[in-house]
Amino acid sequence: MPEQIMPPQISRRETLRRGLSAASMLALADWAIPALAQSDADVPFTDLPANYNPGGAPGAATRQLDIRKIDGMLTPRDQFFTTQHFMKPEIDPATYKLKFTGMLNKPAEFSLADLKAMKSIDFINGFECSGNSGRAIQGLSSCGKFTGVRLSTLLKQLGVNSRAREVVFFGYDRGSADVAFRQQTYKLDQQFGRSIALEHALKPEPLIAYAMNGEPLTLNQGFPVRLIMPGWYGVANVKWLSEVHLQEDRYLGNYQARWYRTIRGVGGTGKDDDPQTQWVETEVTHMQLKSVIARVKKTAGAHQVVGFVLNDGTPLKSVEVQIDNGPWQKATLDSANSQYSWKLFTYKWEGALPGDHTLVSRAIDINGTVQPTTAELSRKKTFLEDNAQFPRKVKIS
Repeated sequence: MPEQIMPPQISRRETLRRGLSAASMLALADWAIPALAQSDADVPFTDLPANYNPGGAPGAATRQLDIRKIDGMLTPRDQFFTTQHFMKPEIDPATYKLKFTGMLNKPAEFSLADLKAMKSIDFINGFECSGNSGRAIQGLSSCGKFTGVRLSTLLKQLGVNSRAREVVFFGYDRGSADVAFRQQTYKLDQQFGRSIALEHALKPEPLIAYAMNGEPLTLNQGFPVRLIMPGWYGVANVKWLSEVHLQEDRYLGNYQARWYRTIRGVGGTGKDDDPQTQWVETEVTHMQLKSVIARVKKTAGAHQVVGFVLNDGTPLKSVEVQIDNGPWQKATLDSANSQYSWKLFTYKWEGALPGDHTLVSRAIDINGTVQPTTAELSRKKTFLEDNAQFPRKVKIS
């Protein structure tokens, strides 16, 4: 049986603090998101595009999750969102090898059988593409139970050179990409790659995964082996993993150093040409705090609002729902939520009158971070890491 991953040990003071936070989190115990009963019915959203087709055409490179279908913690394999930059490589599992190279005492290769023979863990992880937003109806997100081997176990087994600082993950997917350098653009054949600092690689969470929801990974999800980085945006969760390379210098691949950046204005008036404004560029790494309303269901005598939260694993203080610009009301979090899963929530909406309504949610973590509004993100120039509150519109009949 795979080991169920456990959170790191915490001090007594931290235990008490988290306990107090949990007590204020709306009485989670003995509650779970209920399945849609036969007598219940979804209230249709009126904010969907006329051509909304989250599943995409058969064989499409990108597939979004239809969030209106969320009814439990795990996203079914055939609904899990998928996107990539290059092709989806077809890999023979019988000949597959995962290489560990670079600044290691014992560089090595592991077959799929080798990995499966090691002590495994199960890890429930929810994540989204860093380009996920209201434009995609928040459908570039999902949550699954992944099975595999801790990355830290493999690194410790092979021995890390004391000068190593960076761990680079290469996928089997590759293709032609434009790489800009000053006034020049080069079209180069590239292998997809991303990196993390060694200190992150040695944490217990990163997983070399070969299964999802109890079955082998699908082609869309990186068969036969992928990286899972709990709390990080999807781009860091490298699929079709071919090589793990340790080095001393920073890795400057196209999808590490150039494509995945967020640019924000700090200080000044907010105008682009204001010399008092500092434009800060940051890497796309850990997920920003986000909540999303996914369904509204008509139940006996009321309506039930259902949604989810994604973040970097920081404990939540609360999730709140607002109806038609009214007061913020606390929602109830699912007791099955875990640190790196998406966090499901519900809100009982009573007394809904016939007509059009606008609903929005916001999440607040224990550090006091509040999910921002679109206006509060107006000084962010790039579209990545859009964690703005996402108003939804419904019509009650």
